[in-house]
This record gives sequence, C-alpha cells and structure tokens, in this order.
Amino acid sequence: MGTLIVNGGRMLDGKVSVHGSKNSVLPILAATILNSGINEIHNCPRLRDVDAAIEILRCIGCKVTFEGNTVIVDSTDAKNYEIPDELMREMRSSVIFMGAMLARLGRVSLFTPGGCELGARPIDLHISALKSLGAHIRENGGAISCEARRMRGRDIVLSFPSVGATENTMLAATACEGRTRIFNAAREPEIEDLQNFLVKMGAEVSGAGSSTIVINGRKKLGSVSHCVIPDRICAATFMCAAALCGGHVRVENIVPEHISTVTSVLDAVGCDVAVGRDFVDIIRTGRLSSFRCIRTMPYPGFPTDAQPPLMALATKCVGTSMFVETIFDGRYRHIGGLCRLGADIKTEGRVALVYGVPKLCGCSVEATDLRGGAALVVAAMAAEGRSEIGEIHHIDRGYERIEESMSCLGADIKRS
Repeated sequence: MGTLIVNGGRMLDGKVSVHGSKNSVLPILAATILNSGINEIHNCPRLRDVDAAIEILRCIGCKVTFEGNTVIVDSTDAKNYEIPDELMREMRSSVIFMGAMLARLGRVSLFTPGGCELGARPIDLHISALKSLGAHIRENGGAISCEARRMRGRDIVLSFPSVGATENTMLAATACEGRTRIFNAAREPEIEDLQNFLVKMGAEVSGAGSSTIVINGRKKLGSVSHCVIPDRICAATFMCAAALCGGHVRVENIVPEHISTVTSVLDAVGCDVAVGRDFVDIIRTGRLSSFRCIRTMPYPGFPTDAQPPLMALATKCVGTSMFVETIFDGRYRHIGGLCRLGADIKTEGRVALVYGVPKLCGCSVEATDLRGGAALVVAAMAAEGRSEIGEIHHIDRGYERIEESMSCLGADIKRS
C-alpha cells in the first residue's frame, strides 16, 4: 500500500496547482450513463475513487478511456444493471449510481457502499427520495434492488441538505415525467457543477446553489464536453500546510469564493492572505494565534472535509482552539495520530479542544481516512525529525500524488 516518508521542519515556498474536484467528478461520472452518448470530462484528477467509478462504468457496459486529465465515457452500450459488492466497497460515493441507473435502465441492483469510516452515514435519504419518485426498492441485508417502470416528478423535501441525496435525486429526476422540486437541497459548489454538466447534456435543471432545485424531466439527452471545477478541499489542505510550515505559497487554479471560510480563518489567526482571480497567496512568518471556535456546517458553512487539516494547523497555534463537528460523528479519528506527533488535544463527544504546543516531533502514524490522512501529512511536514505515514491508500482516494505537490513547495516527502 505504500508509505510516505516525511523529514519535517522545512518552510514552504513556491506555487502549487489544485487538481479537479473529487466530489464533483464522481457524480458527473455517474451522470454520463444518462445520455447514451459520448462524454468528455476535462480536469479529471487521477485518484483511487475515480478509478473505482470508472470500473463501475465499465461493469455497466460503458467504454472508458483516460487520456492525461481527460476521461472519455461512451455510454451507448450501458445495459448491465448489477454492480457487484467488491466495486461498491471501494468508495462511499458509489451510491450515486442508483439515481443515474434508474433513469437510464429503469432498474439497478447494488450493495451498501464502502469508503471512509466516519461514523453513521445512512443512505435513507437517498432511498426515500427515489421511492417518492416512483422507484420500488427492496433491501436484504447489504443488497439493494431498485426498479422503476415509470417515474413521476414530485416535490421532495430533504430532512437534511445531504449532498449525495441531492445528487441522486437530480439524476433520477432527469427521466421523470413532469417536474421535480428538491427542497432543502445541498448548496455545495459540486451540486452546481453537476447541474452545469446536466444542462450541457440538454437536461432542464435550475436552482443549484440555492436550497431549491427544479428538474423538468427529459428522456433525450445529448453528448457533452465539460471541465470539472477545482477541488476546494485540496486547496484548503495546501493552504493549511503553508500556514503551519511557514513561508510563502501560492495556491493556483482555485475558485476563491469556494474556500472563503478557510481564507477568513487563516487571515484571522495571523497569516497574510492575498486573494486573486484564481489563486490565493498564503504568507506566514511569525507564530499564529488560536481561533475561538470552528463549527463544521453544510455549505456555505465551514466544510467538514477541511476540519482535519485545519486541526493540524491548530496544534501549533498559540492558545486554545475549539472544534465542533456537526456532520460526521467519526471525524476525529485523526486525533490519535496528531497526538502521537506531539499535539495536545482533548475531545468530548463532537467537541475537540486543541491546546497549542511549541513543537511537533516526527514518528510513525497511520492514516485512518482520507482527510485525516492529509492532516497527518500536514502535521508531519511541520514536525521536527522523520515521520512515516502508513495506510496511504486512504489519502490516494482524494489527492493526486500528494507527495509531488508538497515537494514542489520545498517539503522533504517521498513515497516508499
């Protein structure tokens, strides 16, 4: 599986470009099933989760090629409605294929998805919404069988603005008769990117970015070419690394408004932050002060995925920082690794108090999930001495060769 070897204590300097968004490209790959045509997806990152999605597409019957950072999906012969358990286990986002396959094939058989263990993440909202659109769904243990001979649009009210449930409902609704309205929809930028992809196909979708999304069902959809938005969590990780290690880093290929909650925190703790049209400069020379409270929230609040790398930064801030995790009850699994590196962190339920320490010291740790693994990389880069980070397959799910990106900024990090 590989290990990352980090010799910490180096200041960072230089430029790093952000790859395409993992959380955007995965539902877009699922959406390629809808049109029975050719789909070109540009700025696609090379990630383990993307590889898993491509294997699902091929299993369904799509022809898929990966050229540079462009994926070409020919979904003309997509006919197989069964996704085996071993493919579903590869990533949490595999559940997004439910809505697209119901829209295209009228049926799908799959299993409950895998991915990072971040606590309870039921797919009840997905199933409830699809049932409301006319799908008949049977669950037997981990197996899920869905069939929809005729789906009709209707009003769907989500009890929580779930990103996945919003996306699944959008995809299924493209084949529904009439109009579907999703209330309390997720507002994340990735939802807007999916809408833009569907509109290019010829679907009638509007409202993404607000709490109400409207879809007017259409059966005939055409081929499409689309460029995926930059990965805002990847950008946040680079920014936190620059702030923790010190120096001057420019993070390029970003959409500034997508990461405004992160830039505001870095500015408040003492970094010099300069935001351009598609970049942000992070300069840090002295010690940083702590922040009173970071509460993760659905977009446009502070993103739960950016909490772990920001917590790595907080370990060396002067004073005490508080985190309140409201999205996932298992999002603090990286704390054990941070403490092994010398951090002083206390938790009670969903609250974590981080007491800033003068220094971190290198040691051996293991990534337990995607974003927590990235936090360990960030902390190890600022620690004195050598660190080894194991189980990096978690990190590879969402970062394209993270060691190369950090090395170009001056970090001493390599894969072994």
